[in-house]
Amino acid sequence: MIFTVLFYIFVAATVIQIIYYFYFSVFAFEKKKTQLKSNEIPVSIIILVKNEAGNLANYIQNILQQNYSNFEIVLINNASSDTTLDIIEELQNQHSNIKLVNVKNTEAFWGNKKYSLTLGIKAASHEHLLFTETNSTPISKNWINEMAFNFSKEKTIVIGYKKLKSKKHSFSNLLFRFDNIINTIQSFSFTKTGSAFTANSGNIGYTKSDFFKINGFINHLNIFIGESDLFLKDASTNKNTVTATSNASFVESSGIYSFKKWFSEKRKQSIVTSLYKFKHKFFLRLFIISKILFYPLAIYLAVLNWKIITPIIFVYFLIQYIIIGKSAYKLQEKQILFFLPILDICLLLLQITIFISTRISKPTHWK
Repeated sequence: MIFTVLFYIFVAATVIQIIYYFYFSVFAFEKKKTQLKSNEIPVSIIILVKNEAGNLANYIQNILQQNYSNFEIVLINNASSDTTLDIIEELQNQHSNIKLVNVKNTEAFWGNKKYSLTLGIKAASHEHLLFTETNSTPISKNWINEMAFNFSKEKTIVIGYKKLKSKKHSFSNLLFRFDNIINTIQSFSFTKTGSAFTANSGNIGYTKSDFFKINGFINHLNIFIGESDLFLKDASTNKNTVTATSNASFVESSGIYSFKKWFSEKRKQSIVTSLYKFKHKFFLRLFIISKILFYPLAIYLAVLNWKIITPIIFVYFLIQYIIIGKSAYKLQEKQILFFLPILDICLLLLQITIFISTRISKPTHWK
């Protein structure tokens, strides 16, 4: 009797997981778009900086050297306490397409990133905006062109991919990259079916019209994080959002995450996730819960009756390998395939830990 009940729960969890992986195939097996030479629409690159004196001058060369003729760079100095402002002023004197927005702390918006971004967006000269960060380096000199290519009359929000920098002989780094891949597969799959819910702030584009149509970040200005995700919640529709999936549209993190930093970022993200639309929270949680049920039941039931359970486990992992493998290949992360089951289990355990940690000590806000 107990075996039968657990078996049906296991089958249900497995079916749910497989349905999700088939859904993710929307991204995994998407045909590449044919890139035609397009007219270069004017683009404003928005970059928020704070205390980046040691890095900014070198980083900005990656943007200035892009193979794109019609763009400006809006550098927002978010109340830096070092010599960042001086460096931006020097860069502005050297390059006519660099614009400075100097934000000073005010009592009402002390250190508020969204307030600073709003001032930068208002100062931008062009309708089409691309957002990146000083820790996100374009891997190609055609980054602007590849992202801007996706804008159209109908598609006014473009979601790009941010790779995490790899580190040799580091399992934790491999785990962080696997987590990033899973998040990207979910993000791109939902977006392609008209239900965008998350994007990386280091690689996203949208129009000024979309931003001001929803009064910018007004609905979540008091929440210091999640500017891209919560913008999508308000502005994205089932028709206006598209993903940029060509390799040249990727950016890569310039540093290596420590476990402490990654864990902290995931805790922050869990706060943002709680603010998603109900349908997105439901589907994301169902994916995690069904996976939590799958692994322990698979092990327990296989011990009791391996002849019945083993074929089901085999089919599950085969489908998982195909979908995640194809996606990882597209995202230039083929290495994760060699450790897929281990990474999947470890990430699941960490997600449970993060959930418990956030519930025990949930902060008022994050800066």
